[in-house]
Amino acid sequence: MINMPASQALLVLVVLVLLQLAISTTSSSFSTATTHHDTTTKAEAKTISHTDFQFLNVKQAIRETITRPIKPSQYQQLFKNDPNDGESEGKKKLKLVHRDKVSFNNKLHNQSHVFNARMQRDVKRVASLIRRLSSGSAAKYEVKDFGSDVVSGMNQGSGEYFVRIGVGSPPRSQYMVIDSGSDIVWVQCKPCTQCYHQTDPLFDPADSASFMGVSCSSAVCDRVENAGCNSGRCRYEVSYGDGSYTKGTLALETLTFGRTVVRNVAIGCGHRNRGMFVGAAGLLGLGGGSMSFMGQLSGQTGNAFSYCLVSRGTNSNGFLEFGSEAMPVGAAWIPLVRNPRAPSFYYIGLSGLGVGGTKVPISEDLFQLNEFGNGGVVMDTGTAVTRFPTVAYDAFRNAFLEQTQNLPRASGVSIFDTCYNLFGFLSVRVPTVSFYFSGGPILTLPANNFLIPVDDAGTFCFAFAPSPSGLSILGNIQQEGIQISVDEANEFVGFGPNVC
Repeated sequence: MINMPASQALLVLVVLVLLQLAISTTSSSFSTATTHHDTTTKAEAKTISHTDFQFLNVKQAIRETITRPIKPSQYQQLFKNDPNDGESEGKKKLKLVHRDKVSFNNKLHNQSHVFNARMQRDVKRVASLIRRLSSGSAAKYEVKDFGSDVVSGMNQGSGEYFVRIGVGSPPRSQYMVIDSGSDIVWVQCKPCTQCYHQTDPLFDPADSASFMGVSCSSAVCDRVENAGCNSGRCRYEVSYGDGSYTKGTLALETLTFGRTVVRNVAIGCGHRNRGMFVGAAGLLGLGGGSMSFMGQLSGQTGNAFSYCLVSRGTNSNGFLEFGSEAMPVGAAWIPLVRNPRAPSFYYIGLSGLGVGGTKVPISEDLFQLNEFGNGGVVMDTGTAVTRFPTVAYDAFRNAFLEQTQNLPRASGVSIFDTCYNLFGFLSVRVPTVSFYFSGGPILTLPANNFLIPVDDAGTFCFAFAPSPSGLSILGNIQQEGIQISVDEANEFVGFGPNVC
């Protein structure tokens, strides 16, 4: 045994401790997954400043996906007015709630069941969008067709987010699905020959002092394709490829958003309706066409709206806000791309995808809208999972796989082919995922927006899928938690700066 002064012994001990810490730190930087005993929290993960990776809090993500449906008597609490939610001049704001909160029973939902049902709706939604935007259906996108050629959340039950608005005078509160790809506002109405089940009582036009039927000779009726006439009143009919439909009369009615009253909105009063709509009374179309809510109120809202979709499992609400004053300062603005053959949809310019801080080698042409109106990137609130053309998706997925080799793999689930078994992990380190927009802005997604739990057993999947066509769709899972603003007047779309 070597004898040395106490001071020297202390110095050697300090050196050994520092050396051990250095070795430990260096080793962890090459590990993609943490151990089962990792105690990294969500708050700590937010402090990570690296641009090539971030932490996913596995335990928290699983906990937030447990759906606890509420009783009908509690529905009003979801949309209870907040003194801070008021409307300023030129500004109208209301809350958004994810569809999973609106249910008819009070049992815990099995996560696998909820996920599979959502994916089935999503596949049908995407197929419907592609049919609508396919080159073989160009005739459907002439100006005269804006009023009825819609893709709503009703036909597949794929409307993911709800608002609560008042219909009529006095206002009757109704759940409405928001859909950025639809150009019509409609509710189920009495007398109802055929209606699906909804949470609120059916709207009765006889009880509204402001309900006014639209005559067949009205200019509003002229904007509806295949409009009919019954006893001098304009009739509308919107049908879908899977047999779902809404049929009824067109009317001018008053809608109430919180304390803001909007009069003479053209709405469909549906007397015959078929489809799964998960309790909602109808649909609030926010598309770019003339019959959408935005199209009808362009002068009052400045052709601008902003929304924030909160994650599915959180207890907070998102928001939908109308008016030019809703446009935030400090957002990353990119041009709004117009497709003359599909003016209802909001297209954005995407130049590439990034994984781990590096741009994946993908041709920018794969994301471009061509002269025939094909391809491009549509931003859609009714689609859940983001789709990319197969060639782009494969390169994107492979880049993610390359940087997650240390994560234990799991079999594919539903439409997802890249999944991981994260059972027992508290947190894992994953590469960042980014969208490179035309003009320079880069949007780096939160980990919860691209690696999502699909069951209660710790299976997480890379939440993207290949598109069966050249169309790309930016879905609502990737939009969650990010304030998104659409300024139609100036033809820009903004991302951030706020999160929700």
